Amino acid sequence: PLAKVRQAIQMSNQDTGGRVIEMAETEYMVRGLGYIKSMADVENIPVGVEGGTPILIKDIALVRLGPELRRGLAEGNGEGEVVGGIVVMRFGENARAVIQAVKEKLEDLKAGLPAGVKIVTVYDRSGLIDRAIDTLKEAIIEEVAIVALITVLFLLHLRSAFVAVISLPLGVLVSFILQYHFNITANILSLAGIAIAIGDMVDASVVMVEDAHKKLEHAPPGADRTALILDAAKEVGPSLFFALLIITVSFLPIFALGGESGRLFKPLAYTKTFAMGGASILAITLIPILMVYFIRGRIPREEKNPLSRATQSLYRPALHLVLRFPKTAILVALLLMAVTLYPFYKLGSEFMPPLDEGDLLYMPTTMPGISITKAKEILQQTDRIIKTFPEVEYVFGKAGRAETATDPAPLSMLETTIKLKPRDQWRPGYDTERLIREMDQAVKFPGLANSWGYPIKIRIDMLSTGMKTPVGIKFLGPDLKELTRLAVESEAILRQVPGTVSTYGERPLGGYYLDFEINRKEAAR
Repeated sequence: PLAKVRQAIQMSNQDTGGRVIEMAETEYMVRGLGYIKSMADVENIPVGVEGGTPILIKDIALVRLGPELRRGLAEGNGEGEVVGGIVVMRFGENARAVIQAVKEKLEDLKAGLPAGVKIVTVYDRSGLIDRAIDTLKEAIIEEVAIVALITVLFLLHLRSAFVAVISLPLGVLVSFILQYHFNITANILSLAGIAIAIGDMVDASVVMVEDAHKKLEHAPPGADRTALILDAAKEVGPSLFFALLIITVSFLPIFALGGESGRLFKPLAYTKTFAMGGASILAITLIPILMVYFIRGRIPREEKNPLSRATQSLYRPALHLVLRFPKTAILVALLLMAVTLYPFYKLGSEFMPPLDEGDLLYMPTTMPGISITKAKEILQQTDRIIKTFPEVEYVFGKAGRAETATDPAPLSMLETTIKLKPRDQWRPGYDTERLIREMDQAVKFPGLANSWGYPIKIRIDMLSTGMKTPVGIKFLGPDLKELTRLAVESEAILRQVPGTVSTYGERPLGGYYLDFEINRKEAAR
């Protein structure tokens, strides 16, 4: 009978401990190691003996590996199930280089794929990385150009302006060299540190050149030009050097940040410190030498510069008014500062500014206890609807978790990665916010709480807070029933808050149970 086979397997899948025996002045503990480790072990389990010959399971049955209960699924474009894979990068690696290496490897694998099988990239961060870096590069170039133009307009001397502006590319070059030495990649925040520093890097050179101009303007005929320029450098050089150092030191507290704040903002502090430090050294070394070689010829007087005259004509009346009524000026300044306190406390706060990553992540949540068949139906319906938008290139959805339980997501948590087309292929008048609004209206289903965002942003929120939304409430306590009640009540209350798109309270006691209570008296018959 079947019960005998089941009993034989149970008895053959266990370890047994024995006593100890003594051999050669050594004590050995006796163990019986009988756990099943392979299909062959199952096939060779005896279930009985007939005429002195053991009857094994393989003699009476066919042993095969059966499927485990499905706790997850993946599908593409709402067209049917697919197999998904995720590339995990080692900590500290260069994301751009790793992505390029993965693309090359995938191209090699395509040649050996069976007929009808293809590899589709559903999420690629390299586009975001390239766009972000290119945008910051353009901003830095524009900033350098604006600083150079303003310097030329106020000095009205091209060679002097060249001396003042040359500290910008050289300071940035120093920052890049030190970045390479300290293994700091060119990312959004590291380049932002250089962009922040550019406005301060040129200050020392401009002040030093202007002081040299003043000395040359008021010098008697026949005066030694080199001596005057060097005298100007000695006069303001030390003060400018320490002024730049003070600005540099102001960012040092960022290096004391720990956790994700430190990992996020330290590259910015490093590059700004490198750039400012390079500019400080250049101000007292290279700039005086360049001044001697380039500040030649006729130096225009400041009062003959129409731009200088215009700015002074605007500044002079305001300065006279403030000096004439100093107490009133101080009172007005304090009043303006007090007035700003109210809007300051009304400002919203966020860990990171919103970044349009170029792709979207749709993470709706259903009620707990949903079956995998229903989860598949909802996932395909929502993905099929999202794919109908002309701005969408590919939709990859998943529900539950993979075969490995590294991410123990329940079936009630759906996740759809939406790969968008380039902006020049979008319909006129559409931006990301409008697209999200229309998609949200299109996939509103009963019992489905929608949540929209960007892939990296949502991952950071989930890692730092355990929540996939920017705002959430956590209840802590030992009673799961009480926590469930509070979650349901808070869901209804928060839904009434202005500006709320959707709310969902997670149920710690989620799921349905089919319990069998045994009547032991009846079972004994």
